[in-house]
Amino acid sequence: MNKKWAVKRITVNLTSNEVMKLENYCENTGRAATDVIRELIRSLPIATKSE
Repeated sequence: MNKKWAVKRITVNLTSNEVMKLENYCENTGRAATDVIRELIRSLPIATKSE
């Protein structure tokens, strides 16, 4: 199956501690950082605008 992604490339500045934490998590789970970050973004609650 071929997925089509609407791509928007972003740059995220991380502290060395955050990088180490992400790399350790990815190494322990065998998952790519991109997949981990994408999953975390998807898990964010959807905020509604209060007008």
